[in-house]
Amino acid sequence: MSYQIELRHIRYFLAVAEDLHYRKAAERLFISQPGLSRQIKQMEESLGVILFERNNRRVVLTKAGEYLKKELAINLKNIEHTFYHAKLVNDGKNGDLKFGYVGSAMQEIIPNLLLKLKSKHPNVVFSLQELDNQKQIEGLLSYDLDLGFVRLERVPKILEKKLILKEPFCLVLPKNHKITKENFKSFSQLKEESFILFNPAYSASYYEKVMQIFDESGFSPNITHNTIHAGSIYKLVENNFGVSIVPKSLTKTDDKKVRFIELKHLKQQAVLSIVWNKSNRNPLLNQLIKLL
Repeated sequence: MSYQIELRHIRYFLAVAEDLHYRKAAERLFISQPGLSRQIKQMEESLGVILFERNNRRVVLTKAGEYLKKELAINLKNIEHTFYHAKLVNDGKNGDLKFGYVGSAMQEIIPNLLLKLKSKHPNVVFSLQELDNQKQIEGLLSYDLDLGFVRLERVPKILEKKLILKEPFCLVLPKNHKITKENFKSFSQLKEESFILFNPAYSASYYEKVMQIFDESGFSPNITHNTIHAGSIYKLVENNFGVSIVPKSLTKTDDKKVRFIELKHLKQQAVLSIVWNKSNRNPLLNQLIKLL
């Protein structure tokens, strides 16, 4: 091998592998196109493999290139995390943890968890992102997240999942609605209502579970609005655009213009799970999972 592969070669290779265009990759890397081509050539000669098939019309990854793109992207992310943790240690911090979560997890579970973690690890840096389930899975697979709080039945095999909360659904009604806790007998009483539900793209498995409630009640709902935020649901309900169904953990709201009826009789329950990547090497992750 006539050249040693350095970190810059990996960055340059990944840029071209993502863009499949030398000029675009060079512009993104702020280097000249001939310089980028030369670096890729050095890497290919060092490895003794061809990474790209290129002609005047297009650039295509070879099988060896596809393999390296997948593996090096993961390893580069780990290296970047290692450098970042080194900086945190230098600044007197013990490390960082990155959470993704669906909105209902922020009601009690995450705040309580953060208080426990802060008492045991006062020098840990936390970052939080409210994300839909699919974006959390993508973040866990790419190591951009350490832990996700999701409403999913199944996750990819490389991920680990643990159920942390099972709770009943609740009906959301305008304050002046004719149905009350006292006269509510069956879900079929709502068959003439308009429904405001969480968008199925937010969690397909959660949406399917809600649909099962309607199936077993013998009617198809008139769904007039879909949204991804509980606050939007409550505003629509209080203004008489329809009624809704939410997990019990979302009933803690300051909105006094809506009422909730707990659907204790239903066999369907909302499930919240934590998910993490088995290959994640963040040393704080195992301690976090033990706390949960």
